[in-house]
Amino acid sequence: MTQLQHPPILGTSQATWADEAACARDALALAGAAALRDAFVELEGPLGAGKTTFARHLLHAMGVAGRIRSPTYALVETYELDHLAISHFDFYRFDDPQEWEDAGLRDLFGAPGLKLVEWAEKAAPLLPLPDLRVTITPQGEHDRSVRYDAMTPKGLLLIDNLGS
Repeated sequence: MTQLQHPPILGTSQATWADEAACARDALALAGAAALRDAFVELEGPLGAGKTTFARHLLHAMGVAGRIRSPTYALVETYELDHLAISHFDFYRFDDPQEWEDAGLRDLFGAPGLKLVEWAEKAAPLLPLPDLRVTITPQGEHDRSVRYDAMTPKGLLLIDNLGS
């Protein structure tokens, strides 16, 4: 029997968000990381945890103007900023990981730019290893416990910006 190998976590940073302003501060800090321009960031947590809220704050901090839509129905929303491609994915509606392949998303993952992914576990066997995994856990009505796991050396550069 082959045992499933899990990739090692190279580093971790933790935070508590008492309110949305704390979420916005972390997003702003992460947006300042040069390594984010070509990173894969996985956003984990239950429905209503704040994954899309964090993504919106991050995208605004990076310079995306206007309304940022949730990609729940479209699967992906793309943005182009000063020669920076950003793709925000949401795989919540996937019933089978193969839907990622069938939707033709491999090309977007192979291209340069930032990839933000909500509900990555729904396509997990086909996705590359994320640079950074952000796990958001509700701790009551407003508080959130947040864990940033660096899965690659680039992920370590990203959590360095968070000031752990």
